[in-house]
Amino acid sequence: MLLVGLGNPGKEYENTPHNAGFMALDEFAQKNNFPEFMLNKKSNSLTSESIIEGQKVVLAKPQTFMNNSGPAVRILTKNYKLKTTNLVVIHDDIDLPFGQMKISVGSGSGGHKGVESIIKELGTQDFGRIRIGIQPADGKPEYVEEFVLQQFSQAERAALEQTMGNACSALDSILREGIEKAMNEYNKRGQ
Repeated sequence: MLLVGLGNPGKEYENTPHNAGFMALDEFAQKNNFPEFMLNKKSNSLTSESIIEGQKVVLAKPQTFMNNSGPAVRILTKNYKLKTTNLVVIHDDIDLPFGQMKISVGSGSGGHKGVESIIKELGTQDFGRIRIGIQPADGKPEYVEEFVLQQFSQAERAALEQTMGNACSALDSILREGIEKAMNEYNKRGQ
């Protein structure tokens, strides 16, 4: 199974909405005692591998910028000889209210350029996604491109901790019981 968190490389992007995928993957790696992320030069991604529930699990954080995540994901799926049905992408979603999470399979990009890049490179949208809501309480910002690169406030960081915990639990559920069951469990919660 390949779990890919989307974000932008570099310290200046670490605490931004666009890096919600990286943040969720880092927390999952920590909770499941994955080894330290190392640079996979072929895919230009930070990767870490472990065995969970008897299956090999690869975590990957492409080090390309968000909008060009597709080539890295294509190379990773090819190198690990994985079907796209064994791929889950974790990313921010401006159309979901802040702190909510939704699991989906086979859906379009919804305007997310990183997901668009992956769909284009793989030639399919037949993969799982965990979408982490970043939309502010007052609605979708006028300048989304600027908003997703702003630093989270202390209050937002605190609120995100629960969401990241939910994302980790959802990933555990996907690995143990499959994505359909995880969708049924987590999407009903309205979290």
